[in-house]
Amino acid sequence: MLPGDDQEKGFGWEGESCNSLCSFMLERHFWCGQNRACTKLSALYTNPIGLWTQGAMKYFRLLSRARLWQWHRCVFSTTSSSKETLKRKEEFTSKLATGPQLKDFLVNNKPAETVSSTDDEDPPPYIIPSYSPSRNNKIYLETYGCQMNVNDTEIAWSILQQNGYVRTYTEAEADVILLVTCSVREKAEQTIWNRLQQLAALKRKRSKTSRMRIGLLGCMAERLKQEILDKENLVDLVAGPDAYRDLPRLLSVAETGQQVANVLLSVDETYADIMPVHTSASSKSAFVSIMRGCDNMCTYCIVPFTRGRERSRPLQSILEEVRMLSSQGVKEVTLLGQNVNSYRDTSSAQFPNAESPPLSRGFSTIYKHKKGGLRFVDLLDKVSQIDPEMRIRFTSPHPKDFPDEVLQLIAERHNICKQIHIPAQSGSNKVLETMRRGYSREVYLDLIQNIQESIPGVSLSSDFITGFCEETEEDHLQTLSLLRTVSYNAAFLFAYSMRKKTRAYHRLQDDVPQEVKQRRLAELIAVFREEAGRVNQRAVGSTQLVLVEGPSKRSPEELCGRNDGNTKVIFSEAPIVGGLAQENSLQNRIQSGDYVLVKITSSSSQSLKGTLLGLTTLQKSPAYS
Repeated sequence: MLPGDDQEKGFGWEGESCNSLCSFMLERHFWCGQNRACTKLSALYTNPIGLWTQGAMKYFRLLSRARLWQWHRCVFSTTSSSKETLKRKEEFTSKLATGPQLKDFLVNNKPAETVSSTDDEDPPPYIIPSYSPSRNNKIYLETYGCQMNVNDTEIAWSILQQNGYVRTYTEAEADVILLVTCSVREKAEQTIWNRLQQLAALKRKRSKTSRMRIGLLGCMAERLKQEILDKENLVDLVAGPDAYRDLPRLLSVAETGQQVANVLLSVDETYADIMPVHTSASSKSAFVSIMRGCDNMCTYCIVPFTRGRERSRPLQSILEEVRMLSSQGVKEVTLLGQNVNSYRDTSSAQFPNAESPPLSRGFSTIYKHKKGGLRFVDLLDKVSQIDPEMRIRFTSPHPKDFPDEVLQLIAERHNICKQIHIPAQSGSNKVLETMRRGYSREVYLDLIQNIQESIPGVSLSSDFITGFCEETEEDHLQTLSLLRTVSYNAAFLFAYSMRKKTRAYHRLQDDVPQEVKQRRLAELIAVFREEAGRVNQRAVGSTQLVLVEGPSKRSPEELCGRNDGNTKVIFSEAPIVGGLAQENSLQNRIQSGDYVLVKITSSSSQSLKGTLLGLTTLQKSPAYS
């Protein structure tokens, strides 16, 4: 820049014009206040006249050097930083190349040779390879609720037994008390709370050296985990229906004095590889779980929230268990599931694209009907072929899943019991719609007629809920009417109790007073017993095939068992001429698990009574004659 050029633009060499020039220069160049050029330029700014008297060009050169020095410093710094980054990158690449590869983390691959063996070292404290019980390893089990809970108890005990625990049948001797619980109704939960108070008192009496642990398993554990853990420290561990494999670990942690819980629900847990240890070894009847969970989402039901989504156990696993039970002398197997007849095994390669059987005529679901896999009729067919002397039952089905092919199979196979549990829940169309059951009263009665025509002599049982949300007196009368129309030989009747998490809890009002519920329940019970009495009366004079269970509870001189329709039959030997008992009396030779023929002589609403005719087999004798 030349002085004349700035003069032409209006800059002078003294006064305000000079100050403007210096300000202009400072604004357009490096101003850090630290290098010499900037410091000198700052000084000149306060004495602008001396700028030219001391040689303006000298300072312009100085300013140019300062700019060049600043540019050099930036370039050098950038170059050094790049070199350091490149160096670090090369070091990281070198370390990565010598480190473990993906194959080193796969189970089936051998460890790299460069990795030294650590077999002689102790594992980290947070890795526990096994959970061996301490000397305080005696387990006491109590089961509440439905048959699924009985089966859950057998699964849990199988897992614990494999881990070294010992079963005791006396709570006073137990180191661990586990309650397998039910959460379907409020009354069932209240029973558990009362029981926990009793066990807590027993626990307080124990010394610290023999501390008792109390655990809650099953549906109630799933529904009320936090409340259970917080309530007066009654419980040491909580395990939901899908967490029984974790019981050894939970017990190990609880032994340290900590409360512990696992209530995670699974989308695929069926315990297919766990062979249940049947808790009643002398019993000739057993329950076999074929599926878990439910997808129906009825508005009143807590099951989908405590047991999760529906999933079926592989068919081969079920057949293996039934064969084992047959070899142990079990004579009756009940297939279990929350919606047992919607069974669908997709684990098999057979029929992967097979069309699903249609629903019962007139029924619907809230979910899309599933396709493919082996269905309930396939399972029932295979199970019934294992042992011709073994009775087969199933519960609890849904009315929507009774296609004709299932009914035909039941009618054809002599060892599939001619007894069907078919829950109605209500006889009112309005209530059925509110419950989201997927059928009307008329459609349900059409199914009943189809079942009775397909399976002559069939026995029917059902479930009913009274006092559901918005149920009127007219709705109640329609339910009583349905009971009279069908005439069930067995029924499970309950007053409605609202459960949290259900659709009814969020969308409906529990507006039927408790006293009204109890009155309606009493009326349902009265009508059911009246009709069941008539059904059983028709059996008087017939010969029934009975599976012997053992001595009657009311009279040791009599035996009891159940007929094909699952009705209790109490019987004694025919009177002996002269009133003298014979040493080789037939009654003395009858064992639990035997099939006998009984002549029915009287009846009540709950049982039949008769006279023993003789021993027989399932294949040789019809269920009714």
